[in-house]
Amino acid sequence: MAARGVVRVRVFGRVRSAIDDTEAVTRARGGDLDAYAVLVARYTARAHRAAFVLGAGEEADDVVQEAFVKAFRHLSRFRAGEPFGPWLLRIVTNETRNLTRSRRRRTALALRLARLGAADPAGEAAGGPDIELVAAEQRARLLDAVQALPEAERQALVCRYFLDLSEAETAQVLGWPLGSVKSRTSRGLTRLRALVVPGQQAQVCRD
Repeated sequence: MAARGVVRVRVFGRVRSAIDDTEAVTRARGGDLDAYAVLVARYTARAHRAAFVLGAGEEADDVVQEAFVKAFRHLSRFRAGEPFGPWLLRIVTNETRNLTRSRRRRTALALRLARLGAADPAGEAAGGPDIELVAAEQRARLLDAVQALPEAERQALVCRYFLDLSEAETAQVLGWPLGSVKSRTSRGLTRLRALVVPGQQAQVCRD
């Protein structure tokens, strides 16, 4: 629990943002919490966006906080020379999966209680993050459509188009073969086009 508190305090302290990820990781491994704060400040927005769109919703803050704590505790497992961002996002993805599994169990229990006359399960939080890839008036519709995709296709599209990761980085984050990234991205885009505007192409695309 101490590590959680330390990370929270240091994030708002003096951050030496001039150092790159490699130096920040090296220093953080040696116990330099200000150096780790550089990584936290640099990747918090991206991690939060990933957690939200992958299904964490209003609990995205908790997911991101836990991901940074776990990343800090396991820096010794990080391979020197690899990019820090995809490694962190893989932790965020795993934490979001854990959350959604737990949420499904809670929802199933709430439904059983509802049948017995108990309160209805809480509804999902509305709204979405500020995603620059789509026009403002289409964001809510697109997010709803993305959430409706099968899990694997949703994860592929989030990594490729919402987080702007390459196919290789997406494979690293999700722990998939490169071929799976390509096929699931293709299927997800096809399904998304039909969900967003039937008969028209979805607005998620690369230039």
